[in-house]
Amino acid sequence: MIDIHSHIIPRIDDGSKSVEETFNMLNEAKEVGFTDIITTSHFLTHYYEPTTEEIVLWNNKLQEIINSKSIGINLHTGMEIYISNQLKELVEEKKLLMLANSKYMLMELPLNSAVNYLEHTLFVLNALNIKPIIAHPERYSYVQENPDLVDKYIENGAFLQCNYGSILGLYGKHAKHTLKTLLKRQQVHFLGSDCHRQNSIYTVIPDAVKKIKKIIGEEVFYKISTSNPNKVLNNEDL
Repeated sequence: MIDIHSHIIPRIDDGSKSVEETFNMLNEAKEVGFTDIITTSHFLTHYYEPTTEEIVLWNNKLQEIINSKSIGINLHTGMEIYISNQLKELVEEKKLLMLANSKYMLMELPLNSAVNYLEHTLFVLNALNIKPIIAHPERYSYVQENPDLVDKYIENGAFLQCNYGSILGLYGKHAKHTLKTLLKRQQVHFLGSDCHRQNSIYTVIPDAVKKIKKIIGEEVFYKISTSNPNKVLNNEDL
């Protein structure tokens, strides 16, 4: 499996708090079957603004240690980018990292208030040949109230990434129900851990996988956990 959403770089956002915790998380990920992880530290203007150089440096250093310890995980750079009306400028100023240096951007929306400029943002990103992937839509209250909203997101060129933990109720019953709905509609293009801590998401991935496979089957699960993410790593079209 390939994890396209994680917060394992230490002390850079609200994710891993230490190098030790990072390696505990990496070992957990390896144990449950992940071969590749895209490190998607938060980028939120005026709050979390890691530089691209900082993330690349961390990734390279962590990969060196991973290789020396024979952990068997490949790291790739990225960011979880909070939507703003400045995305075009930030892209042009090269302040943002796409997933694994591809054309795919992991984009986060507000949890509780719909963005009235989302359609315009998706249009602008696609015009820049950037393919937006909306992070964990099942957690957004407005999608929970009206799952049909994602039809418009997809029509406007976005892909959807949902969290493994949602199927276990880790984000509440509404997120769990919404994920089930999106899975049954085959509107989930990617799964991700969104892991922030050791002894949390990675350790329960096997339980989540079982529940997800019961809904969509082995073939579709492979597609959204491995095949589609691999296309991101290779910068291929979905």
